Amino acid sequence: MKSFILKTLALFILFSTTSALASSSTYVENAGSSTHKEETYQSQPFTEMVGGFLKSTGIYAFMYPDPDELTVDGKEISDFHKSGGRILMILVTFFLFWLAIRKGFEPLLLLPIAFGGLLANIPIAGIAGADGFLGIIYNMGLANEMFPILIFMGVGAMTDFGPLLSNPKTALLGGAAQFGIFGTLVGAVALTQMGFADFTLQQASAISIIGGADGPTSIFIATKLAPELLGAIAVASYSYMAMVPIIQPPIMRALTTVAERKIKMTTLRHVSRLEKLVFPILVLTLAILVLPAATPLVGAFMFGNFLKESGVVERLNDTLQNSLINIVTIFLGLGVGSKLAAEEFLVPDTMFIMALGIVAFSLGTASGVIMAKIMNLFPGHKVNPLIGSAGVSAVPMAARVSNKIGMEADRTNMLLMHAMGPNVAGVIGSAVAAGVLISLFH
Repeated sequence: MKSFILKTLALFILFSTTSALASSSTYVENAGSSTHKEETYQSQPFTEMVGGFLKSTGIYAFMYPDPDELTVDGKEISDFHKSGGRILMILVTFFLFWLAIRKGFEPLLLLPIAFGGLLANIPIAGIAGADGFLGIIYNMGLANEMFPILIFMGVGAMTDFGPLLSNPKTALLGGAAQFGIFGTLVGAVALTQMGFADFTLQQASAISIIGGADGPTSIFIATKLAPELLGAIAVASYSYMAMVPIIQPPIMRALTTVAERKIKMTTLRHVSRLEKLVFPILVLTLAILVLPAATPLVGAFMFGNFLKESGVVERLNDTLQNSLINIVTIFLGLGVGSKLAAEEFLVPDTMFIMALGIVAFSLGTASGVIMAKIMNLFPGHKVNPLIGSAGVSAVPMAARVSNKIGMEADRTNMLLMHAMGPNVAGVIGSAVAAGVLISLFH
């Protein structure tokens, strides 16, 4: 019996060893053949290697553009856009760096946008392409409206409705500043009628929202009505938001006298905590009942503000005001900057949109100041017309500009809190205007 068991074990071991050796031999053969097939490199002369390296440099790409290079949409790119156009846009981003760092013009917005523009104009790398990291950022947050919603949450958490509730008539200034939106809508349609441009009514509506100087709202409505113009509209809107300290002061000074700029305003009454809690819910309820199309933006804005005023979720409030909005601002700025690529920015449609944007922004600023002057014709507490310019939605930049111009006339004239009333009213107003335009087409 023992002899039989030993013989059986010996046969099993012999069979296993033979199978293992056969498998090993087959693996080695397959590995050898596989390695042979994957080997594609072939030796080259040193001069050819150096030549290949030189052709991969940015200098060569600027001088001898790739004739087969296409845009993200698969369209051909002109040699100008691939060479001189990119160099021109890189110089533009350097100018934006200077404005942000040297002049301090909203660096939180301008620096990410400008750096995104610089990266987007680097040849060969394809950073702003569909597979580049800027393209991925753009698609994951701008093309699907996510970043605007998150920005509105953060802005809501940083907003105090006290000045508006203390002096409700300043809401009229925020409403008047929206005239720039509808004035630009007429202008865009007129350009099309005259043959200078070729905008549909939906595209004109999306372009007009730039007059509210509200980047998130501009992205939101462009996604709904004119996604093909989203990049140009986003660039125009955020560029003008950052340029508030340049664009608004000349208009404000031209429309006001020194005496008007010296008008001092006082807080009319104390606003209770209950009022601040009820107000966001009330505004959201009205939006739901009257204009549901505006509720994504209005809802996000009121959500952030409600968390702040509740006083019981300080961790969430702190996250919205700091970490979240800072992270989203970085991504949003880089995503917007990706559309500063020469082949997308230096085109007629974008130039028309930029021109209409500056007209819209100027009209919004002027109409807010003029409304304040009209309000002063009636009995009651006088309103400094400078705060009317804060009716555009550039929070809190426009309010700071109003305060700065007021202090130039009288160093004791603090208008910042008073200007925040029309400023936050302008945010709500631009979101409502966007909702109206969207509801007309959906």
